[in-house]
Amino acid sequence: MMRSKPSSKNLAKAALKLLPLIIFLSSCSSSTSPSFMKEDIPRAVKEICKKEYQLDIVTNLTGRTFWVYMPLENIITQSPKPEKYIERFLVEDRRNIFNEKVLSINYMIKPVPEKEKQQDMSLDKSVNTKIFNVLQVIRRVLFSMDNRQAKDNPVFFCIVTADTANGFELKQIFHCLDLKKISYGFISQTEYQHRIVQNTEVSSQIIGDKEGRHMVYRDITMEEFLADQIQCRIRMKFQKPEVEKNVDIDQEVLKVVSLTLNTYGFRDFTLVDMANLATGAKIIINQAAIFAHTKNKT
Repeated sequence: MMRSKPSSKNLAKAALKLLPLIIFLSSCSSSTSPSFMKEDIPRAVKEICKKEYQLDIVTNLTGRTFWVYMPLENIITQSPKPEKYIERFLVEDRRNIFNEKVLSINYMIKPVPEKEKQQDMSLDKSVNTKIFNVLQVIRRVLFSMDNRQAKDNPVFFCIVTADTANGFELKQIFHCLDLKKISYGFISQTEYQHRIVQNTEVSSQIIGDKEGRHMVYRDITMEEFLADQIQCRIRMKFQKPEVEKNVDIDQEVLKVVSLTLNTYGFRDFTLVDMANLATGAKIIINQAAIFAHTKNKT
């Protein structure tokens, strides 16, 4: 019996509600294998994934960002045991941007009557396993790199899991330091989840693209990573709510902004301009106040 395919719209809606993968990485001992040079990364990761996991991937190193494109089919499936959650807010994604050292945070979050809902769609278990395996290979290679060129080593790596049958892809961006911290137990699995930048895209260009021809490989900036992580953290906080219904939305968003910037010690900004698109409220806060806010909340 043929399984009906979810529509592109349903795929996008389902994946946006998926939490970043819970990737349990055990601590690792010092590697005894030869160190990899920066130039070796694309070839090494591609060859190991093929040899050990029979995964055909496309790799690319642009600047200090390492990309993995993994073409699969039918990566989203009907969940046998739908996850239940309480909906308290309607959240619409809005892009955050850095411009001339000003971080603009835009958010559309509306309280709604509480309702129990369920997540009917999920990533296929086999896809989770494949992403996990790629991540393990990346870790092995990155942790075995020649430290003499550490200033040029990758800072970010991005795994793009493409559903080439349905024209859908899941993009996950990781900071290399976060991978090391979770591997050695310096941060919790929950905090690690919150640090993964996860987004989705639906496009006809993805259909049949086994080589990643539609991809635009570029060097991700710290500013872009932080702006997008704040967006993802806001989504997680309110979508499958980590907060109560009567919470001060503006203050919760401010907590997310200050925590994220402080986590990475990022100070190359002057102001944060927050715009609540649901109420029209605006908050402008300078760098000193952002870090003071974080200190007061710890």
